[in-house]
Amino acid sequence: MTANNYGFDTLAIHAGQEPDPRTGAVVPPIYQTSTYAQDAVGAPRLGYEYARSGNPTRDALQECLAAIEGGRRGLAFASGLAAEDTLLRTVCRPGDHVLIPGDAYGGTYRLFAKVAENWGLAWTAVPLDDLDGVRAAFRPGVTRMIWAETPTNPLLNIADIAALAGLAHEYDALLTVDNTFASPYLQQPIALGADVVVHSTTKYLGGHSDVVGGALVVGNDELGDQLLFHQNAMGAINGPFDAWLTLRGIKTLGVRMDRHCDNAERIVGYLSEHSAVETVYYPGLETHPGHETAAKQMQRFGGMVSFRAAGGMQAAIDICNRTKLFVLAESLGGVESLIEHPGQMTHLSAAGSPLEVPADLVRLSVGIESVDDLLADLEQALG
Repeated sequence: MTANNYGFDTLAIHAGQEPDPRTGAVVPPIYQTSTYAQDAVGAPRLGYEYARSGNPTRDALQECLAAIEGGRRGLAFASGLAAEDTLLRTVCRPGDHVLIPGDAYGGTYRLFAKVAENWGLAWTAVPLDDLDGVRAAFRPGVTRMIWAETPTNPLLNIADIAALAGLAHEYDALLTVDNTFASPYLQQPIALGADVVVHSTTKYLGGHSDVVGGALVVGNDELGDQLLFHQNAMGAINGPFDAWLTLRGIKTLGVRMDRHCDNAERIVGYLSEHSAVETVYYPGLETHPGHETAAKQMQRFGGMVSFRAAGGMQAAIDICNRTKLFVLAESLGGVESLIEHPGQMTHLSAAGSPLEVPADLVRLSVGIESVDDLLADLEQALG
């Protein structure tokens, strides 16, 4: 089953998930095993020999991931950062250089600054919506990759994927796009020229705050084979039950994203008029500097909203502490709404760095509850 033959929702429900040939089970089984019987020495059945190297439940997820992202190969990992680390160690060598967003996710920043830098990978943070700045930051023959987030976490900046792909390929570099915030339902980076898509499948793909995972999807068979080798050699795979939960979440991704977007748009309209809110960050706003690009490359604008509290950092913290339906918690993309203070929570690792986020920033992951209840919760929290 390929993306050329079916629509997104059909792929999400069926790709890699044909009924079990032995029992007819409609839902793929959870193959909770560590090893497999072989028919003879060196003759494993269907290629399965050890579960780190391959598992049918994980393979079902990987086939589905490739289909819904329009890629050649999908690979599932124990977390989004495990996927990122495997990609970097597959593609880059000591002495190479990578460009990252000027407001990258705190965990990605930590991976580059505290881990990859120690084994010789150089990096530069640059606003990726400034193509002249990106070009100026390139080190020809050394820069191996542009690492993009769009929308970014947590400031929801937008990068032009097609333009970045053209620039990267001009210098024989790769474009990697973290598509976690948008999800493949709203945005298809490979179709726009990206080489690799990264996901924290913990977020919208899983969608229920009950599983941790990550994924890579690539548009090139050769790179896919290299990553498959490193997935096995490095071993940061997800377990079969985690793969099964993620597959279950993907089945409803389209209908959930529509509701996330509906609710987020109502909340953005409310926050934009509230005296306790200084600035709202949402690419669906016509005043957003990346709105035109987002409208060009996204189906809708997503369920993530950030805003700056008019009263400064303490006001932002107080708002986070006062909500009742919006759960004060890290992560995002689940059916329940979450609120957080990025400076003290998800992006604390970037404190004191050029990627430090504003102290008065609040980030919302808008869930799929009744939107009037969410608005009432924000009303009492904003005072």
